[in-house]
Amino acid sequence: MNVELTTKGILNSSKLTHDWVERLHVCYVPGPSTEMTAEVADRLMAGFGEQNHVVQDRPDDGTDLVLTSALFGQPLNWRKSLLFNARRRFKLNKFPGICTLVHITPNEFEANIERLRRALSTPTPTPEKFAFPGLASKAHLTLYEQGKRGGPILSLERVIQAQTMCLRVLLLVGDDSPEEAYLFDLVGAHPRIDGSAETFFYGDIVQRLTTALSSGDVTENEAVVPPISKAVWTRMSTPGAMKKAGRELDKRGFFTQMVVIDNMIDVPALNDAIANQYSEGCYSTWDPDLGVLVATITGSARPVSKGEISDNELAVIVGIQSNKLGVITRPVDGLMNSPPSSEAFEMMDMDGDLPKVSLSDISGNGRTGTVSVPVARSKLHGHRGVGAFDPGKVAYAPLEDAYYHYPVSCGSAAQARAIKRAFSNCEALRHPGDPRKIAFTILPGHGLFIAEKWDEAKRPFQLIWEAMDSGALQIESYVPQGEVNFKLADDGLYRLANRQYIN
Repeated sequence: MNVELTTKGILNSSKLTHDWVERLHVCYVPGPSTEMTAEVADRLMAGFGEQNHVVQDRPDDGTDLVLTSALFGQPLNWRKSLLFNARRRFKLNKFPGICTLVHITPNEFEANIERLRRALSTPTPTPEKFAFPGLASKAHLTLYEQGKRGGPILSLERVIQAQTMCLRVLLLVGDDSPEEAYLFDLVGAHPRIDGSAETFFYGDIVQRLTTALSSGDVTENEAVVPPISKAVWTRMSTPGAMKKAGRELDKRGFFTQMVVIDNMIDVPALNDAIANQYSEGCYSTWDPDLGVLVATITGSARPVSKGEISDNELAVIVGIQSNKLGVITRPVDGLMNSPPSSEAFEMMDMDGDLPKVSLSDISGNGRTGTVSVPVARSKLHGHRGVGAFDPGKVAYAPLEDAYYHYPVSCGSAAQARAIKRAFSNCEALRHPGDPRKIAFTILPGHGLFIAEKWDEAKRPFQLIWEAMDSGALQIESYVPQGEVNFKLADDGLYRLANRQYIN
């Protein structure tokens, strides 16, 4: 068979850039560097200028991105990290984006990948095998879990992020000139950029950084009154269904472990530039009785185990703010009412371009007649990938091509827009009678997003976990870093055909 579901394109085609990217103000603040790092920084700054961005000599309150540098394997003291001191050092009123350039030779790169590969081959994490300069005593726990999920390249990424005290890092691999580069970010993305063609290399990096810094956040949430009473909350079936779903998905290994910053680095007090921990995903389901979306809270507020949530780890979402900068929430009497996950906006916003369906009383709450609900009942976002799926039961909803070559990240308006457009074009969701009850899309460098339609005989998310059990939806650790290509196999499943990663 030679049938493929793919996203392909010529990387330097203007059609594969986003039409919403902004003009940035960029400057370079040199840190410890090699001769190659300094040359790459100069070329990148020239590249920003050639793409009509504003190149500055010194950061100010209009600066969007600061490039800096660090030496591989030589930990940077947190007091000298621009992530922690840029505002104070340059007297800024806001945090600019920071990207640190790090040079590593091919021999060093291969040696460290092999070292981590051996360390990851053990049945349990061994502290001495993950002992890198500058890391905290518990770093081996994070490096082992991350490596088991994404291979040694992800472990190396976390080492370098910890040593440079920076989340966005451009790792330059080469002796005298870059042969390749890897662009790291918070969620663990590590796309490879080929250095064989200089014009493409520098232009591509500029475009990737421009895309990342142009993706505004959608996390400015607003709470409205009156609150939901404790009595009403207790009668709702949705909170219990969310707890059940968390346990079932956790049994199947869906949720990845939270990245805890204190486990990686020793910093006396983290400031507003970085949270102490980052969540491992989000999920939500629609409550037909109140007409609201019940979602998990953000893990950056406090540690949250998605497999063991309580009522205090749930948030109620009633709408989208008119300025499109966040969601509208409604508090519940007696709960902590922490803000929802950053992905809550995309989970609410995607319904806008999709049909609604009529639902009878399935909750036992004595509802008379029918109620109109979104076609997508439950939504699941996680840092996982899909290895295969049954096209008769599951629909794949590809993103627009530009998002595979110039990805965006969580909590951004750009990602919400990408997901909304993908699902609005998905036939399984556009037509409620389509027999496929599950649809998903891949977020390159990030993870996946799954939507589940209504089945009155099933619990929320039950269709998803049953599809995992039957093999109709095969979840795996590998997350594509760019192009996604599913190819129809002899067994009738579409299987991911282009894994390109270092394992």
